[in-house]
Amino acid sequence: MGPLIVNEIISPNTNFLIAFLIGIAFGFVLEQNGFSSSRRLAGMFYGYDTTVLKVFFTAAIVGALGLLFMSLFGWIDLSYIYINPTFLWSAIGGGVIMGAGFITGGYCPGTSFCAAAIGKIDAMAFIGGIFLGIFIFAEGYPLWEEFYNAEFLGSPLLSDWLGVSRGLFTFLLVLVALGMFWVGEWAEKKFARNDYTINQN
Repeated sequence: MGPLIVNEIISPNTNFLIAFLIGIAFGFVLEQNGFSSSRRLAGMFYGYDTTVLKVFFTAAIVGALGLLFMSLFGWIDLSYIYINPTFLWSAIGGGVIMGAGFITGGYCPGTSFCAAAIGKIDAMAFIGGIFLGIFIFAEGYPLWEEFYNAEFLGSPLLSDWLGVSRGLFTFLLVLVALGMFWVGEWAEKKFARNDYTINQN
């Protein structure tokens, strides 16, 4: 919502209210689509349920197209959108750790809170692990500070890295997403399990 505040379209207090409502809606949509199920989430890695892949690619397409068209009509200034800085090695290391936790526990940080909100004890245990990991990271930070800050790349965009316009990159992203949707459908048929139905929550 940052650009909308900078351009004085909405106030900071309105921003917090909108963010709160979006957060509730986001959690509701996640739960309704089965993202509170550890079996569904882990199924992404085993191929029998690729809902996660489809949802995230859909979100990427909607977000990219929305920002692109809003910028074209002058409704939003993309230069005000904050992009997280990239520290290559810590990003890779964090991805490996999160991926291992995702496969083992069946949740990512966001979906664990979604599942805990409806009373799932395994998700609550997972959240406990998150806070334990945060504590260990903070207390031991001097030990891995150098690794954490290694290979700083700034805030690069894939479109700039590939040397293409944002419009062309968005078009390519849509094509990649369509390809991944097909891969997901193929995987669900290839790795289908008799003890699992795709519509379960």
